[in-house]
This record gives sequence, structure tokens and C-alpha cells, in this order.
Amino acid sequence: MEPFPDQFMEFHPIHGTNVRLDQSETQATRVESFANGVCFSKNPLKPGEIFLIEIEDKELGWCGHLRVGLTARDPMSFEAVPEYSIPDLTDLGDSWVFAITRNHNKIIEDPGVQEADEGGLAGGQRLGRGGAEVGAGAQENAGRGGNSMNPKTFFTDSHLCIENVHIPRDKLVGRSRPGRFSHILDDLYKTNALPPTARRSRIGVLYVPKGGDLADMHIIINGEDMGASAKGIPTIQPLFAVVDVFAATKCVQIVQVEYGFSSLQTLCRKAIQKHIVHRMALDWLELPEALKHYCKYE
Repeated sequence: MEPFPDQFMEFHPIHGTNVRLDQSETQATRVESFANGVCFSKNPLKPGEIFLIEIEDKELGWCGHLRVGLTARDPMSFEAVPEYSIPDLTDLGDSWVFAITRNHNKIIEDPGVQEADEGGLAGGQRLGRGGAEVGAGAQENAGRGGNSMNPKTFFTDSHLCIENVHIPRDKLVGRSRPGRFSHILDDLYKTNALPPTARRSRIGVLYVPKGGDLADMHIIINGEDMGASAKGIPTIQPLFAVVDVFAATKCVQIVQVEYGFSSLQTLCRKAIQKHIVHRMALDWLELPEALKHYCKYE
């Protein structure tokens, strides 16, 4: 992949009628009902560029959760944003959207499989123009030692590798907020035990070029690649990220990702974290307050 400069991710000003954006346009909240929560990235994604969000708040009493994907439709072209991403947006064509479920399963490469396992990728078909395609191929997480095809490089430990795309792991897994038992929660995040639909869960979507102006869409959940959830997506037109703040998902926040080498701040944080029991111990260190907040992911 050719290197590209980091881009500050924001939500598009065009969104569902029940969505409210904060002043930074990086937080989207559904203020009423359970629908009309469809949002888009402000700019099209570049190849290999992830649109990563964290679930900030939930709302009890609804069935269903967050939905994410890609669309080749410019949000500015909508006279009215579809009420639902599935099926309203996908029925328009040129959109590929999946529902995130509590028990989210990787997509396993098996040409004979015609449908996803129950409780896996809900809405897990190739949606939009080109018909349905189910049972798309999987890319094992190289950093977990499951892919012997990737060379052992600097990136295999610090980055999630999907073919020739390298995404820094530092931002892919959510962290607990400071509290009495936050260090226990952090251990759960490290083992990917956090349910995909829970608060602090981080979910991203990106596409990987496959040649011939086609690409595969990948969904990343808490640092783990779920596989190619849609194959053969045309890349002639720009592709925007889709985030549907649906039902039990109340609020999401964009997580900014740095693709180059780690910043000095990030390196300092990693060095400090190696020598503390849990993040609340930072309060007793003689460090600038701003650095303490940064180390706590505040």
C-alpha cells in the first residue's frame, strides 16, 4: 500500500433525522426512537484506511445494535437519508452494510457455506448492486500468529496486518474508563472478551484493493479482523463509511488513527504502562497532568 497522510475523521453533516453531532463532528448520538440513525464519513475512505468508532452509550429496551459498512453513494445526493441502513440503504444499491451482533463470528472461507452461522454476521450478505454473496473469505489476524503467509516484520507485533495493509493496534482495542476495577476491565479488553456491542467496544470498517478496480470490505472488532465480509466491491466511485446508530446503540465516537510510526506521546505512554499495575496508579506519579490524562486515554 502507498503511504497516505493521516486524515482527521469526522461525520458527514448529512445524517439521519434522529442524529445529533457534537461540535467536533466526531460524536454521533441518536436522540430519540430507535431508527433514523444513519451516519456517514465526511470524506471518502482511502484504500486501507479504517473508519474506527467506539460505542459510547447504550439504550435499554431495543432489539438490535450498531450497523457498519460502506456505500458508493455520496451522502450529498440524498434528498432524505434512509431510515434504516438495512434494508433501506442497501436496497438502493452500491451499499454494503452489516449488523454487529453480541456474538460476532469471523467469516470463514468455505465456498460450500451458503449462510453465516446464527448469531454471526447478521445481514451478512453482499448487499447492493451485484447480488448476494455469502461466506466470504477470511483473513486471519497475523499478529495473533495465525497467518504464516505474512513475513515476520516490525509490523506483525505492533500492527494488525490484512494482506498489505498495516493498521496500528494501539487504537483498535478499547480501554476501560478510570475506576476502582478499571485494571481488571483492561485485562478483559486485551483478551478480546469484551462483547462487540458493549460500551467501549471499538469497531472499524475499511476496504482492501484486490485489483481490477475491485476491493474487499473488512470489519475490525476490538483489534480482530472478522474477514472479508463483502467481496468484489467496485472502487471506481469513492466509498464512504456507513455507521447506523441503531436500536440499543445510543452514541458512538470516532477514534483517530495514526498510520505512521508512533508519536513521542504514544511511545511515552507505552513505556509508562509497562511499569504500573493499572492506570489509577498514574495519579501517584510525578508527571504532568496532561500526560496522566493521555496515559489514561481520557
